[in-house]
Amino acid sequence: MTTEIKLNGKTLSLDADPDMPLLWAIRDLAGMTGTKFGCGKALCGACTVHVDGQPVRSCSYPISAAAGKSVTTIEGLSADGSHPVQVAWRELNVPQCGYCQSGQIMSAVALLEKNPNPSDADIDSAMSGNICRCGTYTRIRAAIHKAAEAKS
Repeated sequence: MTTEIKLNGKTLSLDADPDMPLLWAIRDLAGMTGTKFGCGKALCGACTVHVDGQPVRSCSYPISAAAGKSVTTIEGLSADGSHPVQVAWRELNVPQCGYCQSGQIMSAVALLEKNPNPSDADIDSAMSGNICRCGTYTRIRAAIHKAAEAKS
């Protein structure tokens, strides 16, 4: 079955089983490998992308649910890494191993779209579904505050 989605601003027709997770359609069919597979059960947040501006766990989100919608991956935030969240991430050396970072960044962007000046409690709540095995949570929180300041 062919499913049409708008991926990072470009309309694509993807030939996929309607139940295929969006994650695999993005990675295997569209060739966008920035979104990572973590747990496969929507528990870790590594696979977070935006669908019509809302963060979703792409490992458990069927491609059929994305039909006709706009999907943004980490590659779609900015062509040159200049999105304020990406800049803050680099300036504060947030990643350690880096595996979870695309999902962390996508969740942080969604938070700042809803709440441009979040408190620590707001950040902790919004980011609680994203696991970082390296424990860089303090740097993640600081980077979100820095990005919020840059956007103001």
